Amino acid sequence: MKNLTKIGGVTALVAALALTACGGGGGGTQGPEAGKGQDAGSDLTKLVSINAKDVKDLQPGGTVTLPLGNIGPDFNGFSNNGNSADNTALMVPVNPVAVNGGGIGGCWKLDFVGKATPNKDFCESVDSKITDGKQTITIKINDKASYNDGTPIDVKAFQNTWNVLKGENKDYDVVSSGAYEFVESVEAGSSDKEVIVKTTQPVYPLESLFFGLVHPAVNTPEIFNTGFTGEMHPEWMAGPFKVDQYDSAAKTVTLVQNEKWWGTKPVLEKVVFRQLESSAAIAAFKNGEIDGVSANTITPYKQLDGTKDSEIRRGQRLFAGGLNINAQKAPMTDVAIRKAIFTAVDREALRKVRFNGLNWEEPSSGSMMLLPFSEYYQDNYPVTETGGDAAKKVLTDAGYTANAAGIMEKDGVPAAFKISNFGDDPTTLAFAQTLQNQLKAGGMDVGIDQRASADFGKVLGSRDFFLSISGYTVGSDATDAVKQFYDSKTNENELGDAELDAEIAKLASIEDNAERNKAAMEVEKKHMEKYFSMGVVMNGPQISFARTGLANYGPSLFQSLSQVPDWTTLGWVKK
Repeated sequence: MKNLTKIGGVTALVAALALTACGGGGGGTQGPEAGKGQDAGSDLTKLVSINAKDVKDLQPGGTVTLPLGNIGPDFNGFSNNGNSADNTALMVPVNPVAVNGGGIGGCWKLDFVGKATPNKDFCESVDSKITDGKQTITIKINDKASYNDGTPIDVKAFQNTWNVLKGENKDYDVVSSGAYEFVESVEAGSSDKEVIVKTTQPVYPLESLFFGLVHPAVNTPEIFNTGFTGEMHPEWMAGPFKVDQYDSAAKTVTLVQNEKWWGTKPVLEKVVFRQLESSAAIAAFKNGEIDGVSANTITPYKQLDGTKDSEIRRGQRLFAGGLNINAQKAPMTDVAIRKAIFTAVDREALRKVRFNGLNWEEPSSGSMMLLPFSEYYQDNYPVTETGGDAAKKVLTDAGYTANAAGIMEKDGVPAAFKISNFGDDPTTLAFAQTLQNQLKAGGMDVGIDQRASADFGKVLGSRDFFLSISGYTVGSDATDAVKQFYDSKTNENELGDAELDAEIAKLASIEDNAERNKAAMEVEKKHMEKYFSMGVVMNGPQISFARTGLANYGPSLFQSLSQVPDWTTLGWVKK
């Protein structure tokens, strides 16, 4: 499933086990200290752990090496094939101008609780005025802002972003048109460094627009859809670091300080990303080859516990999912099959498997768009009566009957499919096997399609799966996510209807945050009850082992998908 964490911009597909995740807390041989997902109104600082240090306390220079589950092959985060959490994590230090979901991107940056303010490296101010029901947004661009190839970041980048993402040209494989369909015009103001945006209706929240910019050269569907496959295009980037080397054979990307960067100079001299399976990442951390690794299940936790020169950081993972259904692949095209899956699933039992030994509790997970600690959250899981017998009844009511093998079938076609599981972590496999058994009890013939972590982006991007144990990143506002997941013209399953689409179209014009998010939650509730496309089983903790002395790294809630709140302050504490 895509790492869809709505941290500004669209949400991104995330595998059930992500190597970039991390968390804070204590540890011991029996597992980490007790942790808990928070309810609405809770102190969210409990979910942040980064070993915060001032730059003056850090050693200038140095290298940090971090793992990713997959590097590439498509590096365009605006496209469906490139929209993964790993890709976002890789791009933030080298190309924050184009990141569309990592806590920082284009005109915006978020704090830990998800509040957006202008990212002054690119946009010095963003002002909005409503007149006669229409909105005018004035954006003042940083005079120094330019891409690595010398192209100025000016009105042309904003116009190209609008033209590519607004959804009029269906040949562009965009994740979501978001609020761009409500933009009427994008023009220069007093200069090319001032942008005047006019809309057909007011757009809220304001950061729905230009959270990530598309380089003016990326202006055809061919370049957008395939031009980033195996090609990072560092010349079209802009950020505090630059790509020094991309080794597609060794699956590594090396970054160094960008001499063309006009903003704050990074503390580190070099950053290295390595593509590693979970087991390889554990060995690499224990051997001192990498400086951080996730331990979000008990097996890696026990293997890493006691590693020399390491410490544990624990917090909340910005993730929702578990049941990512490809409704365009038979037999998942039948809504009865999808409803039976939702019905057969015992979510509590699956969470017990997933969090076994982690001392983690969390409120019921029932929304793809918001976490339970959000004041706007509601549990929208569409089934109350669950279990194998209830699932068989769903199929029986839809005309299915049991064949000689006990498998439910209709018109000679059995309810048969596979679960795609990624990586070599024993707990995620146990989760898949438990889910498999639950679905079998519901009369379905279910196998497991075991894949490497490196295959995640390719398999999910090409929709080469039936049911994947994956999900999306989660943000602090549901406005963009509801369109991405539930608009019939936008969501990858193409499920929905005109009535729900009309409700979604109205959301962006609602100024009141509570009213807008409540309306988004109601859309999700109706869509889930009717189409059963994405099932939420869990959120989960972020528990990571970090090298002792690594500062400003760890669970950062909405400020960072990559666990680095500010890449210019990541570094090593002075000894």
